[in-house]
Amino acid sequence: MSLKSKLQRMKGHMGKESVRASAQETDVPYLGRWQAMHATPHWMDQAYVIIREQRYPITVRHGRYAFRELLDVIHAWNDSGLIHPLSAKGRKAEHLLFFDTETTGLHGGAGNTIFLLGYSRFEEDCVVVRQHFLPAPHAEVLLYQSFLADIRPSTDLVTFNGKAFDWPQVKTRHTLLRDEVPQLPTLGHYDLLHAARRLWKDELPSCRLSIIEREKLGVSRTGDVPGHLAPVLYFDYLQTKDPDIIRGVMEHHEMDVLSLISLYIHLAYLVLSHPVADPSGDELFEIARWYEALGADEEASRRYQWLIAHGHRRRAEAMNALCRLYKRQGNWLLALQLWEAYMREFSHIPEEVYVEAAKICEHHCKDYEKALYYTQQAFELWKRKGRVLRWHSKREQQQYVKRIERLERKVNRKEQEQIDMFGYGEEAGGSGIVD
Repeated sequence: MSLKSKLQRMKGHMGKESVRASAQETDVPYLGRWQAMHATPHWMDQAYVIIREQRYPITVRHGRYAFRELLDVIHAWNDSGLIHPLSAKGRKAEHLLFFDTETTGLHGGAGNTIFLLGYSRFEEDCVVVRQHFLPAPHAEVLLYQSFLADIRPSTDLVTFNGKAFDWPQVKTRHTLLRDEVPQLPTLGHYDLLHAARRLWKDELPSCRLSIIEREKLGVSRTGDVPGHLAPVLYFDYLQTKDPDIIRGVMEHHEMDVLSLISLYIHLAYLVLSHPVADPSGDELFEIARWYEALGADEEASRRYQWLIAHGHRRRAEAMNALCRLYKRQGNWLLALQLWEAYMREFSHIPEEVYVEAAKICEHHCKDYEKALYYTQQAFELWKRKGRVLRWHSKREQQQYVKRIERLERKVNRKEQEQIDMFGYGEEAGGSGIVD
């Protein structure tokens, strides 16, 4: 159904007659400039919103990826059987709404007005960018009417910080207008900022979309209007009604929603270990940690093992993480073997490595001598750390002393049991030596 048809259907909901005459078109300031931007006014009840639309063939590349690769990603999810927050298994490309807003303020709150609601979406063999623009505050009801009619049949939002900012802002404004607009749809939500932070927070100077575009997606912006200027430019537009003032904001927003497609493709390829993504060792380690947090131990283990086998610089972290994973699974011997390999290979050994190895030796291997040795090593590290930091915890010290004393008793008891089992006690009047 065309957008015009959807808007016609909304008239019944509003309960008012809508007029869209050619005379009204002449009331739109700078109409020719809007049309040059591929934007047109849509009228209802003496108010109008501006809707701008751009179409791109799915073969077009945005940075390192062509849009059509979204279809490949969805196919890969369907084949993988993996359960993951980014999984699009069972989805259709045309049901994913790559969504973003522009607002009059950079923080939330009821006083913050959304003046641009827009998205990119697959429609047949194209990617469509559609932007619903608020030309005047009194048209806000129509803005939400047109947007909500337009986003059917989307099932999921794909955003960048949309869970914390964009969609809550939509909900806030919708609540204020709820008597005049349809209900908000219930949509799934992929917030790509969370995934970006998991993978790159320690690698990139910032997880802003513009930096991710440059460093990871191969997207270059020239002459781009910074996002923080959008509110100022919108207020300038309200004074003059000149669309050239807001053009840069709309082009910036268009780039944002197109980059969301490329970013989703890239993140999905990384998580799926698709060779196209060519993940770095650092990314592989963070993906392994993510899978481990999700309880997908096999996926996590495979990635940790790869890092260990290939001698990556995060090999030590991968070994430690894999040991903890083995321990949680109850694979005590595998965990101990790997921790002992860690001790042999690295000169700097964290206190926790000795502590965990000691626990396995004591409780599962019954090797009290080795458990005592590892505990003593951990205690020495703890004391050195305390001297450097000029801080000691009495409670931790008591725990170490108590553990060492317990293990010493166990070692002594075991030695005595061996003497009793294999030694020869003195018999009455004898030397205890038997020929």
